[in-house]
Amino acid sequence: MMSYRLGVDVGGTFTDCLLIDEERGSAVTAKVPSTPADPSLGVLNGIALVCERAGADARNIAHVLHGTTVATNAILTGSGARVGLVTTQGYRQVLQIARSFVPGALSGWVLYNKSEPLAALECTVEVSERISATGEIVDPLDEVQARQALRSLRARQIESLTISLINAYANGTHEQRLRILAAEELPGLPVSLSSEVIPEMQEYERTITTVANSYVRPVVETYVRNIKTELAKTMREPKLHILRSDGGLASAQAAGHYPVNLLMSGPAGGVSGAIWVAGQAGYQNLLTFDMGGTSTDVALVQDGKAQLRRETTVGDVTVRASSVDVRSVGAGGGSIAHVPELTAALRVGPHSAGADPGPACYGQGGHEPTVTDANLVLGYLPATTRLGGEMVLDLAAAEQAVGTVARGMGMSVKQAAAGIIDIVNEKMFSALRLISVQQGIDPRDYALTAFGGAGPLHANALARLLGAWPVIIPRGPGVLCAYGDATTRLRNETSRTLLRPFSQLETVDVITVCDELALAAARALDAENVPRADQTTSFEVDVRYHGQGTLLTLELGRQELRHGGLAAVGERFDRLHEQLYTFALDSDRELVNIRAVVQGTATTVTPYRAEPGDGNPARAAMGEQPVFLNNTDRPAVVYDRARLCAQDVIRGPAIVMEMDSTSLILSDHIGRVDAYGNILITPEVRTPGG
Repeated sequence: MMSYRLGVDVGGTFTDCLLIDEERGSAVTAKVPSTPADPSLGVLNGIALVCERAGADARNIAHVLHGTTVATNAILTGSGARVGLVTTQGYRQVLQIARSFVPGALSGWVLYNKSEPLAALECTVEVSERISATGEIVDPLDEVQARQALRSLRARQIESLTISLINAYANGTHEQRLRILAAEELPGLPVSLSSEVIPEMQEYERTITTVANSYVRPVVETYVRNIKTELAKTMREPKLHILRSDGGLASAQAAGHYPVNLLMSGPAGGVSGAIWVAGQAGYQNLLTFDMGGTSTDVALVQDGKAQLRRETTVGDVTVRASSVDVRSVGAGGGSIAHVPELTAALRVGPHSAGADPGPACYGQGGHEPTVTDANLVLGYLPATTRLGGEMVLDLAAAEQAVGTVARGMGMSVKQAAAGIIDIVNEKMFSALRLISVQQGIDPRDYALTAFGGAGPLHANALARLLGAWPVIIPRGPGVLCAYGDATTRLRNETSRTLLRPFSQLETVDVITVCDELALAAARALDAENVPRADQTTSFEVDVRYHGQGTLLTLELGRQELRHGGLAAVGERFDRLHEQLYTFALDSDRELVNIRAVVQGTATTVTPYRAEPGDGNPARAAMGEQPVFLNNTDRPAVVYDRARLCAQDVIRGPAIVMEMDSTSLILSDHIGRVDAYGNILITPEVRTPGG
């Protein structure tokens, strides 16, 4: 019997699906408009379409791997649960005190309005108890007072409960007992314990992370439950997994219980897909560039591994949860351009036309000028383009929308459109510099992998600004996130605080803790029937100089630790500190946290192999299209990507069209098609007199 694996990625504008035949490794893709009011409808529409295209029976889909922005959107829109918080007596205002950090430049101190905490002060209660930093019970839990405190939350109509006690990372006994009491006093409420969500030191970070988990938990649990119910109607017994922020997969149950690990689920899928595609092309060092309809996400990949960070930020909420180090900017195909009356200076974004009504050229009621409209006016998107293979674009509507900017700037419609593109490119260029130059990385040593529905239109221009070559444009760039969802691995991590200077640590003590954490992390994959032989384990440590507040995270090899000891770890920490901050100190290093990461095996997908060609792409030519470059109209050849062959060389200006995206190759640049159908764009090197 045929068996399939389905990758589904829900974006702000489109929902992408990838269906993989598990026996042959072949894949079929589909793209449908997202349904923001109920994201599950877009998912179901995408599944129906991709099964129709593949001639597959949905009942034969065995695994569904899903990247979702449900948790992210709950925080961004303030639509999460009403959270109750239980903390130790004397710490009721832990979220209000927070950290003394104000984003932005000097003006931020004047203009910054701090948002309300995710758990309101009136929904926060204290209990009488105390545990020391080393885990000893100093004052036992007063259960009578604790019951009274929990009862007081009934009138507050809370929908979710967080229990975060001081030093619970060292001993979670009191939190566990409070969960039992809460089940009796507040039955039916989901309860999150800080000692389970993030058992690490620093009371504010631990508390805000656990509160965020409670804040999004009801909506995520409801969404996951609904998806499972709908899938069960058309599939036999599909196993649903949700993409985590760190690029791994979580079971549906783990995703529902610990949704704080899903806040960067959507962007992580694109990075995983980019690593898979670029690896085929022979590139391990990448800058990933994912431009969708609402935003652009960029990330750095070194030696085939995405850079991770220990903190995840959504809006102005920062939680301690591992995530791919993705930086987002409000610049996408749907970003709206406008000219403020006071300044008469063109602005693009961050507001977006989204999926409904979308850009003016979608013909769905939108009338404001967007980046997509500008691309259509300039000829970069031919008027014959059908987005997702279905949606026809309206050039007249785009020209009318961009005309409002042109009148405000006193220039032609095409000049205004070019200005919109230049500004949005500069915004995305700044984001790419943030993950490269500002971290001591030279972008000229990296390839730029472009994907998302709009990424291939802008990638050539961004690579020219960065000096990052080649630009890698994979086949199906608009659905690459779904590839990432479908090809990543089950993942789980456990952590523990071990605050001690290196001078007071023995290597064997660290190895013992690593082994204990690895065993705990492996149990989640055991529950998913992943054999121990198919599980791989890695370790991470958070290190700082003694007396320092800033932590740096290092990968820790068990063999490296066994042979080189903590001295080798300290040397790597010094080098990384010098790379990021230009100096290293003679101070003793201090170990803060240890984590074990356990992963299953990756899905095998047979990569597409392009038909061999003779270097001439004429067979794929569809005609010519005028494009506006360097303030003048120039003819560009339009190609059908499905008819391109390996070794074909495409000279710019040129446009390459496919079902889910359109690629632009600028003048004086060429695109070479490799054996896997990727287009590699580089500057054209002209010989003297050539």
